[in-house]
Amino acid sequence: MKKVRLLDKEFEISISANEIQNAVGNMATQLNKDLQGKDVVFLGILNGAFMFASDLFKKIEIDCQITFLKLASYEGTTSTGHVKRLIGLSQDISNKTVIILEDIVDTGITLDHIIKQLKGYEPAEIKVATFLFKPYAYQKDNKIDYIGMSIPNEFIVGYGLDYDGFGRNLEDIYKVID
Repeated sequence: MKKVRLLDKEFEISISANEIQNAVGNMATQLNKDLQGKDVVFLGILNGAFMFASDLFKKIEIDCQITFLKLASYEGTTSTGHVKRLIGLSQDISNKTVIILEDIVDTGITLDHIIKQLKGYEPAEIKVATFLFKPYAYQKDNKIDYIGMSIPNEFIVGYGLDYDGFGRNLEDIYKVID
């Protein structure tokens, strides 16, 4: 089993790069089908979703746009429960279908904050596409429209996900083992 050490923690591989790309491809196929004929803006949530957004967007075949928001709610391995808006929305999304691209949805606190703010911009609809979903950690009622993979409530890194800024560059996803 392939392992990596980041700061004071050791991680072992949980999801391979090949499994990641298959899940992204499957989601892109569904999005291409569902979003035909709509005025679509993908909204990637930074920093974590940059790899997922890039891989997914390469497979999107409909006419659409992409922009990004940067928020933070993590310190170390746990959510602080407080969302800080760091970089705001710079694109008009009124009357458009907005697809929020998240790397991971666990508690749903960050997602809930984003959706509440986006509603003020009067989009036609808001949909959520997350690469990873932790159903046992989820605390909110917002519908998750597209899920790449459901995973256990474990701390993970890689494929854009980090541990205090480290590990985002790993092509596989790793779970903490100590």
